[in-house]
Amino acid sequence: MFVRRKKNSSGSFSIQIIQKVGRINKVVKSIGSSFDEAELDILERQAKLEIERMQGQTFLFSNDRDSSLKSILSNVGNNEIELVGPDNILGRIYESMGYHKIGIDDLFRDLVMSRLVYPGSKLKTVDYLSRFKNKEISVYSIYRYMDKIHKEFKEDVERITFNHFEKILGGQIGIVFYDMTTLYFEAPDEDDLRKIGYSKDGKHQHPQIKLGLLVGPQGYPLGYDIFEGSTYEGYTLIPVLENIQKKFSIGKPIVIADAGLLSSANIRALISHGYRFVLGGKIRNESKEIKDAIRELEITEDNPREVKKDGYRLVVSFSEKRLKKDAHNRKKGLEKLEKKVKNGKIDKSSINNRGYNKYLKLESEIKVAIDYTKYQLDARWDGLKGYLTNTDMKSKEVIAAYGNLWQIEKAFRISKTDIRIRPIYHRIPERIQTHICICFVSYAVFKELERLLKNRKVSFSASRAIELTKNMYQIRVFLPDSKTYTTVPLKPTQEQQELISAIMKN
Repeated sequence: MFVRRKKNSSGSFSIQIIQKVGRINKVVKSIGSSFDEAELDILERQAKLEIERMQGQTFLFSNDRDSSLKSILSNVGNNEIELVGPDNILGRIYESMGYHKIGIDDLFRDLVMSRLVYPGSKLKTVDYLSRFKNKEISVYSIYRYMDKIHKEFKEDVERITFNHFEKILGGQIGIVFYDMTTLYFEAPDEDDLRKIGYSKDGKHQHPQIKLGLLVGPQGYPLGYDIFEGSTYEGYTLIPVLENIQKKFSIGKPIVIADAGLLSSANIRALISHGYRFVLGGKIRNESKEIKDAIRELEITEDNPREVKKDGYRLVVSFSEKRLKKDAHNRKKGLEKLEKKVKNGKIDKSSINNRGYNKYLKLESEIKVAIDYTKYQLDARWDGLKGYLTNTDMKSKEVIAAYGNLWQIEKAFRISKTDIRIRPIYHRIPERIQTHICICFVSYAVFKELERLLKNRKVSFSASRAIELTKNMYQIRVFLPDSKTYTTVPLKPTQEQQELISAIMKN
């Protein structure tokens, strides 16, 4: 007899015990079916135990020890097989960071663990707790819990997170990175928090909120704030900075942010609050005077140059890689524009400076055409990147500091993929705020896991480590002689043992 995994028409898999009779595979017993890989793994283990039990019945001369062991294993049910990887690995990190000290009960921890291991809706969380933690809790209990704690623990969570990573960074945070993203909702109605606005995700018809995230070097999270979905991106920077500064007295770190935060109002606000900054510049949108000054410079990959703008330094760098990317994007944008003009989908109202519409011109009162001269002249700026700063950092230091902004882009990517912070199905503001808080802690645990794996030279990523925890089980068995229960962890794989050794190491 052997175990077979059979794919069903629905996309799920059935776990079956098969016996070969002649040339025909006969189904002896179906153990169960599931879409979930971890549950399928459990079903396969149960099938193997069932084969042992069934075969044990045919051995008339099996010894007492084998019979006793088979008897014990044959009585192992679903409730005796427990997933322990997330708690043993991720839970240990959660506690080492100090989250267990702030008075939040085990349910908050469970919500963080499930967000890391089985991210999804709260219904999926309920299913995870039932299947793998043997905890029966209704989704409505989770909702009521989220309503209760939405304000109570945010400051404690931020304090523990900030203190932990400040210590990791040597006790001083000299540079911070800021960015904002939009998070859309499946529910169609707006309210005081969820507003329809410009969506970076292209979900322009969905209500959304805006999440401002502040991180330190290496992408370590420091704090966050939530804003109404219609809030202009540029208005979110100063509130987040001031919030973190007041709470933790971090002084005035250098602020790194992308070109979306580049506005006269933001620059004035940063200066008036005493911040130094490096902001992404938009060279193509600069004045003719600034552009002429840049064109006179001999800028190479090894030789960035700078010009003055409004009393600040505009550092300009060049990259062959960026040149190829800019040229590719311009050509792609032009081809889309040509297709729209050919199909008559563009009129004179489309002539503006939004994206590649800047290449349009009006040939007569009604005919819109493409200005290919403007397109060709625009190639002069391919490969160039600007950085506006009021610091005394050297040009290459400015470029290097801004180059680390990818860390916050990675933070949002992790949040939206590994942790699945979106889409959000909640509509009550308290639940939305608690959901974001849970995701913030989950991201912090993820980053600490990533740091530990790197420091201890583990051969796989944090995402892979989390996958490995999904298949780390223990069995609870009854010992007939001592009349007691004991737990027996299943033998780890080589990768799992590497992970255990790295995280359990003092």
